[in-house]
Amino acid sequence: MLDTTFYSLILSIFVGVATGYLGSLMVLEKMALVGDALSHVALPGLAIGISFHFNPFLGAFVFLFVSAAIIWHIQRVTKISFEALVGAMFTLALAIGILLYGTHLEDLENALFGDISQVTLLSTVGAAAACVIAIILTKIIYNKLVLAMISEDLAISKGINVARTNLLYLFLVSVVVAIGIQIVGTLLVGFLVIVPAIAAKNLSSHMRRYSWLSAVFGAIAGFSGVFLWSTFGFGIAFPGPLVVFVGIAIFAITAIINWRLKLTS
Repeated sequence: MLDTTFYSLILSIFVGVATGYLGSLMVLEKMALVGDALSHVALPGLAIGISFHFNPFLGAFVFLFVSAAIIWHIQRVTKISFEALVGAMFTLALAIGILLYGTHLEDLENALFGDISQVTLLSTVGAAAACVIAIILTKIIYNKLVLAMISEDLAISKGINVARTNLLYLFLVSVVVAIGIQIVGTLLVGFLVIVPAIAAKNLSSHMRRYSWLSAVFGAIAGFSGVFLWSTFGFGIAFPGPLVVFVGIAIFAITAIINWRLKLTS
């Protein structure tokens, strides 16, 4: 149990940094709710993994990325808003996931709220490596994505393949969301994509500070929530709610600081 707790704490730091960093782009693109909805799309993948006895988080990632790629392609062809397509896919995936879980309510509960009891040294190392790679690749394409947000035509004129860059970003988001599900579940992992970024926005005047503060706040929320849960329990079966409470506290503090700075300026 002590090993599992230690591995979960380490994993929560990497997941928090990765979701915070990648989520900063989601918030910039005004796609925060898309990040939240994407996490629910993983539910059928988790169910398939459990049904066929392979790693459910691998199933979650595959289903997430395939769904994201389909949405990306349909959006390019039809020009329907990304938010609308993700909303449609989210409800469809939720319905499919519930049907696939059937009467296995315990497995469904773990998928929705997270299950750190299955965290091992091997899974922690693998997940941490995946998070680091996702952060590095996102850092490489970060400026390209920001430029494409400002003006897609300008990005294309600079030789940026916008479609390929966006698809890579969706792939990386799928990776970190699938990993984050193990800590806080499909219901709450979207929180780690959104709240650290909006907290960082309260204290940031330029992009570099914003992106890295978002990563730091994600790590603090993830680690503190799992630590408080493993230490005190508070009578709840999952660490996810405590991760949320810590994250909201961080946001509230940054909002107050931002407000005070505006009053004195």
